[in-house]
Amino acid sequence: MRSILRRLLAGELSEAEAEAELRRVQLDELGGRARLDLGRTHRRGLPEVVLAGGKEPAEAARLVVALAMEQGQGLISRLEPDCRRDVERQAAEAGCSVLFYHSAARVLRPGFAPEPRPGRVAVLTAGTADLAAADEARMVVEAAGLEARIEADVGVAGLHRLIGPLTETLAWEPDVLVVAAGMDGVLPGVVAGLVDLPVIGLPVGVGYGAGGGGEAALLTMLQSCSTGLVVVNVDNGIGAGAGAVLIAGRCADRSAGAEMRRSRRARSPRGSPG
Repeated sequence: MRSILRRLLAGELSEAEAEAELRRVQLDELGGRARLDLGRTHRRGLPEVVLAGGKEPAEAARLVVALAMEQGQGLISRLEPDCRRDVERQAAEAGCSVLFYHSAARVLRPGFAPEPRPGRVAVLTAGTADLAAADEARMVVEAAGLEARIEADVGVAGLHRLIGPLTETLAWEPDVLVVAAGMDGVLPGVVAGLVDLPVIGLPVGVGYGAGGGGEAALLTMLQSCSTGLVVVNVDNGIGAGAGAVLIAGRCADRSAGAEMRRSRRARSPRGSPG
């Protein structure tokens, strides 16, 4: 969008041409079958993510590569092996690189990096089986230009495993925590009862028996006695990451704004309204 405005000011585009390009930036159509929301990043501070599940592998790959070519990066989740191969192939043909996150990926146009933003998101997992969902959250955070950090396998089956990593995580000063857990899903409630930060519970569909599809973990988190714990749907790492980006980004923006106001007041003569 800034590029279009600069070209307009430089006289490289007419008003009608700039208007047409701005409309295309907001909504792009591929082959009459898929509509890419290319304005979402500017509108919400969140990148669009292609859900590979339910799509033909080649079509899903085409969508994410198209996003990368238009915006510098494209995100895709729920990759199966066939789709992963198509993403690699089409990205290579377009001259893009691919950064994989377990069952998700970012396709990156050469030389692109998201604009760095203040804000930190820490992700904890109860077990290693929770990493795929947790990595989706990390992907969204990093794609939005914020810092992310993962501590894995700190579940309550051995509560002593949590204290050290949680202490180190808090020393890193994150703005929000995403806590992923399957089985009984207890870890997010435990963490939320120990910290003064927003905690997003991410139930994961692993485990045994009646609650093994993530239902037990989801209900445990929803029924948690720890106040302030918010919960996304089962395996919704994308949603957890998006929520964390909005929280951390807003916290960092407010902190920066408050520091700027304090600096202005300090420079103002005494008695001045500043």
